[in-house]
Amino acid sequence: MQNLIADAVPHSDGTLCHTLTSPYQAGETAIHVLRPDDFDPGQTARVLYVLPVEPDNGQQWGDALAAVRQLDLHNTHRLICIKPTFSQSPWYADHPSDRHIRQESHFLKVVVPFVDATYSSTPHRRLLLGFSKSGWGAFSLLLRHPARFAKAAAFDAPLGSERPYRYGMSEVFETQDNMNRYCVVDLLRESAESLAGESRLALCDHCDFRGQMQFLHYYMLKLGIPHTYHDGTRDRHRWDSGWLPAAVEFLAAND
Repeated sequence: MQNLIADAVPHSDGTLCHTLTSPYQAGETAIHVLRPDDFDPGQTARVLYVLPVEPDNGQQWGDALAAVRQLDLHNTHRLICIKPTFSQSPWYADHPSDRHIRQESHFLKVVVPFVDATYSSTPHRRLLLGFSKSGWGAFSLLLRHPARFAKAAAFDAPLGSERPYRYGMSEVFETQDNMNRYCVVDLLRESAESLAGESRLALCDHCDFRGQMQFLHYYMLKLGIPHTYHDGTRDRHRWDSGWLPAAVEFLAAND
């Protein structure tokens, strides 16, 4: 099955939506796009991947692009904001045997190339943002593919997890050996030397996972990995709980 990506359909909230079929996902998924108001298709733009926490278009934890739009972050920092969707709970990994649960492959081989070609992105301008599952995804994607992404920021994520026993991990990772390939703790240790220069990672506040966020902060200090760390407490595990401005500020800085 080849990638079939439809032309953009404009929505009343100002976003665009491309529906698509992918060999790496079960059923139809989508790519939602929020552009700056003065977007010029002829210019190369920074792309912020707002990585979803839930499958399909779930919004139990808030609407990611609506939160960005309400704060006007796409205009303030001149960002094209992209929210892809996934058929299963997204851990941004490839299942070892089920070809329709290959989330990393879907993102890297379908979503990113399409966005690059359609909305003029380059590697040093690709940014990753997430929380909870997608905070894990932001970190693991950058650590596994450092030449393809510039920075990653995560809010309230189980980044210290090393066993696929909770939060729907087993449905995507399936085995311990497969999870080891994506384990953020292991990837940081393996990447410490290459990350010793510019700060490319940010831990942005917490709600449910303060212990894991703190652990990762001290672990990166031990490894000598420069990073940004905000230890603020938010009262809700959601996109709209107040952590977005500082996270996007970090991602958009120095470009």
